[in-house]
Amino acid sequence: MNRKTFTAVLAAALLGLGLGAQAQDKPTIKLLVGFPPGGASDSLARLMADKLREELQQPVIVENRPGVGGRIAAQAVKTAAPNGQTYMVAPNATLVFQHLTYPVATLGYDMTTDFTSVAQLTSYPMAMVVHNSLGVKNAKEFAAWLKANPTKGNFGTAGQGGDTHFNGLQFAKIAGVPMQVVPYRGNGPLATDLLGGQILIGNMLAGDALQYVKAGKLSYVGVFAAKRSPLLPDVPTMAEQGFDTGGSDGWMAVWGPAKLPKAELERMQNAIRNTLADPVIKETLLSKFLQVADYRNGAEVDRQLQAELAHWGPVIKASGFTPTP
Repeated sequence: MNRKTFTAVLAAALLGLGLGAQAQDKPTIKLLVGFPPGGASDSLARLMADKLREELQQPVIVENRPGVGGRIAAQAVKTAAPNGQTYMVAPNATLVFQHLTYPVATLGYDMTTDFTSVAQLTSYPMAMVVHNSLGVKNAKEFAAWLKANPTKGNFGTAGQGGDTHFNGLQFAKIAGVPMQVVPYRGNGPLATDLLGGQILIGNMLAGDALQYVKAGKLSYVGVFAAKRSPLLPDVPTMAEQGFDTGGSDGWMAVWGPAKLPKAELERMQNAIRNTLADPVIKETLLSKFLQVADYRNGAEVDRQLQAELAHWGPVIKASGFTPTP
């Protein structure tokens, strides 16, 4: 190595050390996740944290606060100081459906006033899937099967009181068929029972069923969205098959405490936007997470939340659903 090259390398190394020192001098940013390690929210938060450290030049860690459908993490964000150091990564269902099915006194927070919407991260389709023994390949064939088998309309969901639950009930209402929800403790156990034939119908994250569909063990009936997903371009939506439940893709977003200063909000938004634009991040989301990088700013997130509250509120009320405390 000649002297000129050595000097350049040394300067770069010293610059890196300087940036690292600056990062360590800054307070740590926490991304709270209301679910255990290894799940979709946790995995996404950890992927984002690795890149956000570079973007923000600041320590960023993921902290799991699992329990009661994400409510413990939400309560922690609500009570955190609005200083740009505490955020929550969560699916839209955590805020929308918790808000619509539980009173504020039970939740410990009000989603309409206690948080600052920062940015949407990703979107992903929800789908109705069936065991291949049913012999159905689309929504119309599925509705006909249900009418011919009125006692076999049990459909599994990852828990109850969420979008997969109510999308299923809306499909049943539109199709005029009997269906009953069977809650599971996650998509993993549901997929296991679907493969074993213990239950024949599931409403779940479409990506969680993909490997089994490719293996010829399960079939997609349709996705609950306004348009086809780039993840599953050959799978029609329920709406285009004549069964429009009004459902949309699931999505993940970042929220902070109420009254987050504009400077901190914009700083995090810029970092998130740059992170999601990274080609490696986008490819990882598609290939490993089966999610689409889908940035929206806080104002757009708020509009989407209000639209979902307006749509699902009457549906849930009409269903007569009573949540378990």
